[in-house]
Amino acid sequence: MKMSTPSFPSSTPALLSALAIFSLFCYLPTTIAQPSCNDGVLITYNHDTAERIAPFLFPLNRFDQPYRFNSTLTVLNNGLKELKNWRVFVGFEHGELLVSATNAVLANAAFLPANVSGGAVLSGSSVTDLKTAIQTAGDIDQMQVVVELLGTEFGVAPPDVPLPGNITLANDGYLCQNLTITGNNTMTTCCTPDANTKTNITSEQGFSPLETGDVTIMYDVLSTNDPNYWAQVTISNHNPFGRLDNWNLSWEWMQGEFINSMRGALPQIIDAGDCIFGRQAQYYKQFDFSKVLSCATRPTIIDLPLSKANDSELGLIPFCCRNGSILSSEIDPERSKSLFRLEVYKMPPDINKTELAPPLNWRINSTVGPDYQCGQPVRVAPSLFPDASGLSSQTAALATWQVVCNATVTTTKKSTCCVTFSSFFNDSIVPCNTCACGCSASAGDTCSATEPAVLLPAEAQLVPFHNRTKFIKEFADIKNRKLPNPLPCPDNCGVSINWHLVSDFKKGWTSRVTLFNWGETDIVDWFASVELGRAMPGYEKVYSMDGRVLSFPNNDTLFLQGLPGLNYLIAERNGSNPRKDPPVPGSQQTVISFTKKQTPSIQVARGDGFPTKVYFNGEECSLPTMLPSNAPREIAASLVLSSFLSLILVFIFVWK
Repeated sequence: MKMSTPSFPSSTPALLSALAIFSLFCYLPTTIAQPSCNDGVLITYNHDTAERIAPFLFPLNRFDQPYRFNSTLTVLNNGLKELKNWRVFVGFEHGELLVSATNAVLANAAFLPANVSGGAVLSGSSVTDLKTAIQTAGDIDQMQVVVELLGTEFGVAPPDVPLPGNITLANDGYLCQNLTITGNNTMTTCCTPDANTKTNITSEQGFSPLETGDVTIMYDVLSTNDPNYWAQVTISNHNPFGRLDNWNLSWEWMQGEFINSMRGALPQIIDAGDCIFGRQAQYYKQFDFSKVLSCATRPTIIDLPLSKANDSELGLIPFCCRNGSILSSEIDPERSKSLFRLEVYKMPPDINKTELAPPLNWRINSTVGPDYQCGQPVRVAPSLFPDASGLSSQTAALATWQVVCNATVTTTKKSTCCVTFSSFFNDSIVPCNTCACGCSASAGDTCSATEPAVLLPAEAQLVPFHNRTKFIKEFADIKNRKLPNPLPCPDNCGVSINWHLVSDFKKGWTSRVTLFNWGETDIVDWFASVELGRAMPGYEKVYSMDGRVLSFPNNDTLFLQGLPGLNYLIAERNGSNPRKDPPVPGSQQTVISFTKKQTPSIQVARGDGFPTKVYFNGEECSLPTMLPSNAPREIAASLVLSSFLSLILVFIFVWK
């Protein structure tokens, strides 16, 4: 049958063209970049809802009234390069407390809920890298991440909206411009590559480069099967002034993983209860959980004692079983790292052997040294290990992540050591500061926590503080000094260091350093660092300790440690007659010589001969607030006057 051709009005071609264009735009995927952010990363922050929550305060406009907020952060990669390890700064400024965040964690590894009122950097958890449209044929699920934020803010009541002050990409090599606000609840910014900045993604596989930090942790996957994998964790101490003793390492499993077995370390608490009563037992129905080591979402790992180094079940791996001690690389590079291995079982939907992800929110702490703040794991090139057979070939890890931790400085943390100053030209010792290492709340009942420490005679620094009262009073009477009532509180430091200026000549000078241990335990492998500023170019020799100049940070720091066999700073012990003799601190001492050839203008007695910073076992010690009185000229003048008066008396006697 012959079909008739339909007829169209004359305006049909134009109509068809319009429909074709319309259908084309309807077909285009939503991943097409906005014209305002082409070849860049588009960041959008949308405030969704707000609700007043208890306690309900009046009047309604109070600045401390809490409100629940829901918002959405979207990061879309419209660029030509994959965005590795995305990080976005959100400038919260309304007292926000972040309760939860999907697909993201805080980059500083803080736990939620967390106070983010000063702004926070979010980084990816389930989605860490954002691919390009070219790589994925426009698959938006691989190009963007959507983070749903839930939290509490204060003082901004609806219909007002608590938008952050700023949003920006925190990755290096990007410039964020054209921050715009749409309506009253949406912020957008476009971040484009900075042509003047070189990318830090250098390898062909697109891995991030290794970073430096005070402590670095490598998480290497050594082998993998469908339900489980073996990983190796290596902790390395790069802090020249720091050490870790009795280290504790913790992290957070994000997908219900659990630790079945370990070598070189153990969980602080061995407990399979969370698995037996959780979804792990529901999935692994035939699994023997009696030997599982830890099912905690946030396990804490501790080192093994030296006696387990050759244990066939727990030891026999390099750098393990050191009783939690990781020394500075300046002391002993071989003892500046610790290593252990663990067998990890995964949970659905990540059972496949290729689904590998490290735990997040790492933390490490120590009984000695500073506190550390760790970043999130970053995927780096696989670690290479020497071949076990001794051949020249190397074995690569299946996957490697790096965690970088840096020492933090807090104003609330007290020192654990303090310094005293003394000199050949003054018989008074400038003591450690009052409460240098803290005082209890009840200290003011028997002593003054605010009164400056009083000057001491030389013999007083050899006895504990509570035995010094007699010396202090006798010395004050001799010097006609009035003592405060009550007397200042003690420094309460476990270690004190005396820096004594021994001599000062035309061509050189010497000092003496004495370390005192007032604690109850010996300090093994101790070390100290002394920053000397202008005096350091004249350094000659340390006589009774191992001493050397550090080339960093400014070539002005002297590093000290015990010689072989003298690496113990023994604990305080009883006197020879405990009934009448005070306890005696453990001590070590050395003389240090300096020349003035390189420092002809140095003013030794007026401050250049005293340290500006002192560290003991990585912790900065409290320094006195004053120096010994600069008395050489006064002494010389008094001697001249005394001689002159003596001559006059002799002359008068002879004349008579």
